[in-house]
Amino acid sequence: MNTLLTTRFDLKMDAAEKDIVARAAALMGTTMAGFVRSAVKEKAQELLDREATLRMSSQDFDQFSQAIQGAFKPNPALQDALKAAAKVQRA
Repeated sequence: MNTLLTTRFDLKMDAAEKDIVARAAALMGTTMAGFVRSAVKEKAQELLDREATLRMSSQDFDQFSQAIQGAFKPNPALQDALKAAAKVQRA
């Protein structure tokens, strides 16, 4: 059984905004509430998708690729930690 939890969200808008939304909803063949719900969800998803995507120039991508594919050299702190771990393993 799939239960859908619904919550309420109240929105105030001026008469001009309401008229625009009402006309757009009518064109889509839906209610104002349905239109607003759909439009808000679409816009929110676009924003979340855009923020979850890393964009970089070709030059930056090439430098990034070289950096992660290059030889890794641990810094002194990591070298010390690796030596200490090796000693613990042998004991």
